[in-house]
Amino acid sequence: MEADYRPGDVREADLKILEDYLESLRQAGCSEKTIIAYRRDCRHFLRFAAGVGKDFPGEVDYRTLRQYAAHLSSQDYMKSSISRKLSSVRGLFRFCRLEGLIESNPAETLSSPKLPKKLPAVLRPAEVEAFLEAIDTSKPLGMRDRAIFELMYGCGLRSEEVVSLTLERIDLEGEELTVTGKGKRTRVVPIGEIALRALWVYLSKGRPELVPEGSRGDGLRKRGALFLSARGNPLGTSDIRRRTTKYVRKAAVNTRTSSHVFRHCFATHLLEGGADLRAVQELLGHAAISTTQRYTHVSGAHLRRVY
Repeated sequence: MEADYRPGDVREADLKILEDYLESLRQAGCSEKTIIAYRRDCRHFLRFAAGVGKDFPGEVDYRTLRQYAAHLSSQDYMKSSISRKLSSVRGLFRFCRLEGLIESNPAETLSSPKLPKKLPAVLRPAEVEAFLEAIDTSKPLGMRDRAIFELMYGCGLRSEEVVSLTLERIDLEGEELTVTGKGKRTRVVPIGEIALRALWVYLSKGRPELVPEGSRGDGLRKRGALFLSARGNPLGTSDIRRRTTKYVRKAAVNTRTSSHVFRHCFATHLLEGGADLRAVQELLGHAAISTTQRYTHVSGAHLRRVY
């Protein structure tokens, strides 16, 4: 579906503008995953514009953009995919306007299809407990997994944030950790008593057994990845997903549970317990408070009281 038009239809000058735009996103702190998605979406649009005989960016007008939106709808793209692609195109044209490549921005009023509001899946506290209790902590890998999920639930961490943690970012005495989230924003998060205990067990008993043979005895060194595989390599997000699936089945909780659900649970359970919305926003590392609201599905009345 992405190859509607020949890649050769796009001029080198247009690709240069696109790469300059992507570099501006990179400088703004966007992740490489986001850069790749924007490149794919914008190249698709550039092929469309070339296919309908419009030189980018000067000859592309609002009507061309509406034709593109209609084309996406006719190709059976999901509304979420159409919304993402149009968002990428809007960003590209904002960049062109800022760089003085066009006098006005034809994408300024380009709207995206309305998406149904999906509430995040959230486990009840008893289900979270069942999940955590399903982990066998008698072995190093189990100690590691228990520490991982206690941190995800107790600190509201994303799986990407967990696997990027290093030993030097853990302050056991201060009972806090430093994490770098989306947009390369750094935040300091307190570690609760239960998560702290699980982390200490892993660091003192589990991790030393996972450190590569040549580094034995250096398990508590100040540098290096916090969470290691059975071979002593840093974990990836795919490892977190596999472990989540394993314990979901073992605990017989909601089978739609993903590793990200623990972040949802963290926010929701805090707000339901009366936590301040602004405080939860800071703990999650959200730039806008509206994002924190979408992470939770507490009642509107409760949100108004918190505000």
